[in-house]
Amino acid sequence: MKRTLALLLALVMLFAMAACSSGTPAANTGDNTGDNTAATYTNADDVPDNMTSADGKYEVAFITDVGQLKDKSFNQGTFDGVKLYAANHNYSYKYYQPANGDQATDDDRYDAMKAAVDAGAKVVVCAGFMQEGALKRAAAENPTVDFIFIDGYPVADAAGNVLKNVAGIAFQEEQCGYFAGYAVVKEGYTKLGFCGGGGGDNPACCRYGYGFVQGAAAAAKEMNVNVEVNYSWLYGSSFSASPELQTMANGWYSAGTEIIFACGGSMFASIAAAAAENDGFVVGVDVDQSSESQTVVTSAMKGLSEAAMWAIEKSYAGSFADIGGTATSLGVNDNAVGLPIATWSMKNFTVADYEKLLSDVKSGTLTVDADYSNLAGTDNLTLNIVE
Repeated sequence: MKRTLALLLALVMLFAMAACSSGTPAANTGDNTGDNTAATYTNADDVPDNMTSADGKYEVAFITDVGQLKDKSFNQGTFDGVKLYAANHNYSYKYYQPANGDQATDDDRYDAMKAAVDAGAKVVVCAGFMQEGALKRAAAENPTVDFIFIDGYPVADAAGNVLKNVAGIAFQEEQCGYFAGYAVVKEGYTKLGFCGGGGGDNPACCRYGYGFVQGAAAAAKEMNVNVEVNYSWLYGSSFSASPELQTMANGWYSAGTEIIFACGGSMFASIAAAAAENDGFVVGVDVDQSSESQTVVTSAMKGLSEAAMWAIEKSYAGSFADIGGTATSLGVNDNAVGLPIATWSMKNFTVADYEKLLSDVKSGTLTVDADYSNLAGTDNLTLNIVE
């Protein structure tokens, strides 16, 4: 991965500092040429979700994954990058949510992509691995449009030809999941939970969960303590908050679970609510979720916004061929995954401890397994699969 991406991600992933800006993006003038003299925005909250293009065209598009746009997690984190890039370069932008919500089909996602292209999109950012089926069709039909597949991989057309106008960008979530699991056990938690989205079929969530278990097991072994982990994909297929999920989390907390890794978009709301009711705690996901609830101890983060901006810039710089048709996997060595040291509430697990983990992964001294089919308990960790 290019050093420019590493430098771009480093400030956010390692320090998680919130920057401020003011004002609102200028309306697009209609020529869609971009303007590098536009105001600089560093806080996505300062950029409105909706803007009006003078010519009715929107050239930077975002296709949401299932769940809400403002999920304080995966969708929002990715769209933040789209908004920031477009606003800072005076490009028009728009988001599209496939019809039928969490029951969206490949046709629904394709229709959203087609609507984006018909509205003048030159770059289409698609969030989530479920976009693959629609991308195969939309990208093949629109070879001059660049598609960015976040949490994705190379995509082939119906004839088996890899589509060069699709850039698949994934993350090594097992690494930041490991850091979170290791950290909370070092902090003193021994009764853990993991609630994942996607019903167990989402590779990113599976990597997060497997890493979390590996990290917890490693810390437990070092400390010679016994750790128990409840592990479930129940009520997470839609990545949405639900009474059923909150009831399950309430049951876990009341039975002794101390902290739950809420790994799945808006699922966070149900788990954080249950934590608040039971004096429990939460590990956030994808972005720093500490501002969303006082129950958040730390978050397993990945550079969604930064990766989206980096890939969009590739398109406008004329170097999309560098990433189109290939698999890009971002991890610790790209400063693309990590924990938010500026906002975590941990006292026993220190920044020095964290920096040692980072150094060990970067040097290869510590390798975090990404093959989640190897998920299992250990001598120091009891894994309870809840089905």
